[in-house]
Amino acid sequence: MNTNSEDLTLDIQGIDQATHAIAPDEWSASFMDMNLRSAFQPIFSLPHKRIVGYEALVRPFDTQGAPLSPGLLFQQSRNKKENIQLDRACRFLHMKNFKSLPDDLNWLFINVSPETISINQHNDSFFGQLLEYFNFPPHRVVIEIVEQPTSNSESLAQAVEYYKQLGCLTALDDFGAGHSNFERVWALKPDIVKLDRSMIVRASEEGRIRQMLDGIVSLLHQAGCLVLMEGVETEEQAMIAIDCGVDFVQGFYFALPQVGKNPTPLPSSDLGKLLTSYKKDVRDKADPTIATRDHYFPLFNNAVDKIREGLPLKRAAKSLIEHHAVTRCYMINKEGIQIGETATSRQSETAHNPKFKPLENTKSADWCRQHYLRRALSNPNELQITRPYLSITGAYMCVTLSLLFESGDQQIIICCDILTD
Repeated sequence: MNTNSEDLTLDIQGIDQATHAIAPDEWSASFMDMNLRSAFQPIFSLPHKRIVGYEALVRPFDTQGAPLSPGLLFQQSRNKKENIQLDRACRFLHMKNFKSLPDDLNWLFINVSPETISINQHNDSFFGQLLEYFNFPPHRVVIEIVEQPTSNSESLAQAVEYYKQLGCLTALDDFGAGHSNFERVWALKPDIVKLDRSMIVRASEEGRIRQMLDGIVSLLHQAGCLVLMEGVETEEQAMIAIDCGVDFVQGFYFALPQVGKNPTPLPSSDLGKLLTSYKKDVRDKADPTIATRDHYFPLFNNAVDKIREGLPLKRAAKSLIEHHAVTRCYMINKEGIQIGETATSRQSETAHNPKFKPLENTKSADWCRQHYLRRALSNPNELQITRPYLSITGAYMCVTLSLLFESGDQQIIICCDILTD
């Protein structure tokens, strides 16, 4: 059922009348026995090493001026009309206060809930009128769709398209939490995706999550989205954000949300200094794969010599198989087809979960899709090493070493898997 928006909320003039100046260049809005004020938190671009936007956040105060928890505002029981009134009052207030900041270039990020904007909002000219009222360029507005369920995904997509047609950018907030996932990325095609703070926290605690974060950022870039890491609170988290390839950062480590004044970045927001520290850290750690390759190269060469002499793999690669970190050795041809049986080690018996026994036998398996095959083919006689990945032969994390060599008129790749857990 179509709902007339004029029956639901106050118009712009009515909202303006509900705002009042509380300081030079700052306004507050009255709503349900509370006074609402704007807080702005800077958003930084890592490559530009500077602020490129501000997220507008609402902060409620009681009638005596004492601050209230933002959760109190959003957890209150309200009907549909009151929810839309709150949404519009916040957007009006943020834009009015943002106009007073000494910044005529960067973005204003404004949060809206999926349920609110999907209630026939694509036919509602309120936000377009708001931009005209303040003479504010739509390309400086980023509409953030927060992580909340909606009962009408099609209407949400239409509403997001309305903001795009106005000329605004769109962002998906809290990606990785609840309903903010790849399904919404595909459906809404946002310009920016904000990674939920839980991701950076988990990445700083678990190495496997840290590796996954690189892949998630890469996938979002492939989907045509810029990526923002929010909730960065420590230098370690800032370094992880830099290393995983995000474009923007936001969080208490760089700047706090501030009410009633121009947001001031913290000393730790010196991105030039942070990037210099990161580059030094990368140089100091160097490439850990170099040491691994150097360690295993003699063992591979020994195995290759014995294979050329005609010894079977299990005997030729005995020194490799007996290495404490190696789980399995095998040979494949240049097409990726496995030659003969896999030579397994004692470590394989420990690593291999009996639940995955159907995957043990890999005779004649086709490994043409594996990176270690392509890398070996491109670099003959040079030992190659993959990034950690989940082995399909036992569902354990490993890296694969591979070496292409010639034996008679054949090109053979010898491989071995090394446990990383």
